Amino acid sequence: MSNLISLTIDGKKIQAEKGKNLVDVAKENGVEIPTLCYFKSINPTLGTCRICTVKLNGKHTTGCTTHVAEGMNIEINTPELLDNRKAIIEMLYAEGNHFCPTCEKSGNCEMQSHAYNMGLTVTRYPHAFRQKSVDFTPNRMIMESNRCILCKRCVEEIKTKDGKSVFSFVKRGINTQVQIDYKEERKLSDNDVLHAMNICPVGAILVKGIANEKPFGERKYDFLNQNVHTSLNNTNKIELKDDEKFIVATTSLAGCFGCHMSLLDIDTELLDMLEIIEFNKSPLTDIKDFSKQCHVGLIEGGCANDENVHVLKKFREKCDILISFGECAIMGGIPAMRNFVSLQACLEEAYLNGPTSELGADIIPSHEDIPKLLDNVYPCNEVVKIDYYIPGCPPNAHHIWKVVKSILLGEKIPIAHEEFKYD
Repeated sequence: MSNLISLTIDGKKIQAEKGKNLVDVAKENGVEIPTLCYFKSINPTLGTCRICTVKLNGKHTTGCTTHVAEGMNIEINTPELLDNRKAIIEMLYAEGNHFCPTCEKSGNCEMQSHAYNMGLTVTRYPHAFRQKSVDFTPNRMIMESNRCILCKRCVEEIKTKDGKSVFSFVKRGINTQVQIDYKEERKLSDNDVLHAMNICPVGAILVKGIANEKPFGERKYDFLNQNVHTSLNNTNKIELKDDEKFIVATTSLAGCFGCHMSLLDIDTELLDMLEIIEFNKSPLTDIKDFSKQCHVGLIEGGCANDENVHVLKKFREKCDILISFGECAIMGGIPAMRNFVSLQACLEEAYLNGPTSELGADIIPSHEDIPKLLDNVYPCNEVVKIDYYIPGCPPNAHHIWKVVKSILLGEKIPIAHEEFKYD
């Protein structure tokens, strides 16, 4: 008797082996269902991350826990489902403390790869910046809870030879986290420890002394998916008078000026850009104040103090279109890593208790001319309305200028996969 059954995936009738996992069946037929918790050797499947949500006969369910049967009607890539998946990835970025530029698994991270494929440039949710622990105590591993997405892969997959669990969930609700049993961790072989790091879909489990040494372009997800992203689809061309140029302003807030350096990395093509662009207020021109209304403003860096907020609001007022470029402007970046400690503790460590503090110094600088620090470092879109986003640390120079030209000229310009990076 044949074990084949018939079902429909996104309107296409196919045949598959009865009882086979839907994720595998879809992939065999050229349809990718994104997953983070699914792992073939784990049975029963976990269904924890929910980004594989599909519609089965009109009802939502997780694709990784579905086994195909006769007559199933499966919807995978409807606009609603695609937006739901993107929203889940955005929530994971906002709720966790995911700083791709500082993560050892950047370029080899499954969640990052899904975000690339979805064209994610910013999260629609405010960043929580919750303080989470980093456990260095285990003999050979580090547990970085800031990156953990509670997929449960390590809990179910990593066992000692005598069947004891090494990882487990502790606490409840939003305080749930994964912890390592130090006694059982010492029983693992070196291969088991590496398997624990590799099975993690993000960078939550690290092995001490092991680094991903592959350079850009050779990492797992740098070129694996050759999708072409378009940062925007702008059809409203800005109309200019004869001999008039586009007016562009730029600034760096709580950033390192690396994004501005990237602006210059198009080398001689910058001369072509200057044929159509005039820079107004910008570090590139040393013009201190706006002398005219600008078509586009480019913002590097987030808001760490009241002066940053003032400058950002002025840019919003004087620029018709505002673009955040670089991870600091979009999600706070490296400066936002101070959000995990109180402002008072940060100042005391910098000026009173730090190893470079002057002996006997007991003063934290305070003067009316010194900008007042905010309680947190905030992404720009949490302060003013931002129209477009260019991720990266720093963004690729060609990516930046393609987006700017697309906006100014009203053209749809594609961004290649290798240009669309968060690190």
